[in-house]
Amino acid sequence: MADVAARAGVSGQTVSRVVNASPRVDPETRARVEAAMAELGYRPHRAARALRTGRTQTIGLVVSTLATVGNSLMLQTVADAAGTRGYALTVVTLGADGAAAAFERLAEQGVDGVIVLNEATALALDAPAPRGLSVVVVDAPPEIAAGARRAPAGRRGIVQSDHAGGARAAVQHLLGLGHGTVHHLAGPASSFAASERERGWRAALAEAGREAPEPIRGDWTAASGHRLGEVLAADPAVTAVFAANDQMALGAMRALADAGRDVPRGVSIVGFDDVADAAEYRPPLTTVRQEFGRLGELAVQTLVTGIEDGADAFELVPTTLVVRASTAAPPADR
Repeated sequence: MADVAARAGVSGQTVSRVVNASPRVDPETRARVEAAMAELGYRPHRAARALRTGRTQTIGLVVSTLATVGNSLMLQTVADAAGTRGYALTVVTLGADGAAAAFERLAEQGVDGVIVLNEATALALDAPAPRGLSVVVVDAPPEIAAGARRAPAGRRGIVQSDHAGGARAAVQHLLGLGHGTVHHLAGPASSFAASERERGWRAALAEAGREAPEPIRGDWTAASGHRLGEVLAADPAVTAVFAANDQMALGAMRALADAGRDVPRGVSIVGFDDVADAAEYRPPLTTVRQEFGRLGELAVQTLVTGIEDGADAFELVPTTLVVRASTAAPPADR
């Protein structure tokens, strides 16, 4: 560090601030220090820095599964955002021993904080985080987040998508096309995101004075969407479907096609997430876009703020309806 300081013409403290990504360095000085670091081949030693600062610059991620598209996308965005801030990432999936053991494993590895992702938040309800460990919960109502992160006050945060608002927009779009009601292909009962999307679906129908049909529940997979889509296809009264995610919407579209129910001329369908392939479905899928990149960025930003400044936070990320070719007016005879 002394060599870098001499090459850049700054103090050792300024080099330390650049290494630790402090905002208290002007851009020109930061660029000069980074250039000197590159010329001299200087790399911060993570273990040595941990001894000096008491922090490892490592964060943990607790997730129930990485098999779902949403969780995999969140892992990617969290990893990218952590790397940008100079933090390493350790991932723990929940096993039979539950969330408390996951927290303990991460604490033993010396992480500075933990992000709890999606379905894992409900499982973490009664699992107190080790004392002093900052925790950010992605997609959880305040009561679940509070239970999952019983850390000292001022070291916590919640980041979530506006699932209910997105679902409401999807249903309003279908009703606006002239459909009498909208059937719901729901997600797992244990999922906060699924329950929020169902809540938005119900709210939109109630606001329009329409009775909500009984939802049918899948498990986020295209296979469950296909199985339940066969049920929907067999009911001639079904002209509009809101699926809780794009994979189930894809399965339902195949089931409808197999049954001779054209999408969208016979049945309109809307998904949720706007995964990368949604525009490539046949027909291209109308869906609600989640900003996964923004969610991951905010989760890491909120956690790092909690680690460094001890600040509470709540962030609600808007969702956007993306209209494509899978929705249309109902058949003329309805």
